Amino acid sequence: MTASTPGPAPAAAGATAARDGSPGSAQPAPRPHLGHALASEWTKLVSVRSTLWTLLSLVLTVVGIGLLFVAQTADGDYRDISFATPALFGLLVGQLAVIVLGVLTITSEHATGLVSTTFTAAPERLRVLTAKYLVFGATALTVTTCSVVAVGLAARIAHGGGAAGVHGASEWVGALLGSLYVTLLGVLALAVGALIRHSAGAIAVMLGLVTLPPVIGAMLNVWQATAPLGQVVLRHNAPVALMTMFGMPTGGAEGVTLPGDTAHMVLILLVTGAAVAASYVVVGRRDV
Repeated sequence: MTASTPGPAPAAAGATAARDGSPGSAQPAPRPHLGHALASEWTKLVSVRSTLWTLLSLVLTVVGIGLLFVAQTADGDYRDISFATPALFGLLVGQLAVIVLGVLTITSEHATGLVSTTFTAAPERLRVLTAKYLVFGATALTVTTCSVVAVGLAARIAHGGGAAGVHGASEWVGALLGSLYVTLLGVLALAVGALIRHSAGAIAVMLGLVTLPPVIGAMLNVWQATAPLGQVVLRHNAPVALMTMFGMPTGGAEGVTLPGDTAHMVLILLVTGAAVAASYVVVGRRDV
């Protein structure tokens, strides 16, 4: 009787399958990284209808109001201002759309309960939060800047005659800073939303921060004891910051020096940075 030849050992067979790349081989799962989180957050952002409508309202507000001002101005009106200045008037209203989108970027997940699924699929919460900030910031800055530039180009084409004076590329720096300032307001709104986890509450807080300082400053100026504080509030708020960056006169009293672009940018960076840091601490510690 002829003895049968023994078959390959299971371990050897498994090793052969792994080398051959057969379906039965165990493939290590890819390690998640920031790129995966960015792709996920981008998908969530563009798949929600509120994102489209909010960004559309931003574009229509900035471009629509800006073009109305372009149509009502003459070449000589641009002798002392930038061609991008008409976009300021739309941006003063359009910044509210950026703020709302920043809040909804995170609070909508809390409202629907999707945040639990997100943190279960991606336990690295700080990575997820970082991806939200990056995706929202890039989107808001791109849309805002394009809207402002579109208005500026329209003004340049319509009123670029000799009466408008000489204009250089440096005048666009203020417009870009204004777009960045509004984007930082949106990032601040996202941070507030991460802290509060409630859409209406976070939007109310941000609307108060943007719209109330001019009113509060004017009220404080009524009394002599609080007038110095009122002047500080009137000089440091979002409308004044945007008007300064776009080169518009802000109505400062005689002898009162208004902060420049750098001072406004430093202030918004400090406030936004503090809120973002607080959001990282809070999101990293609480359950959801």
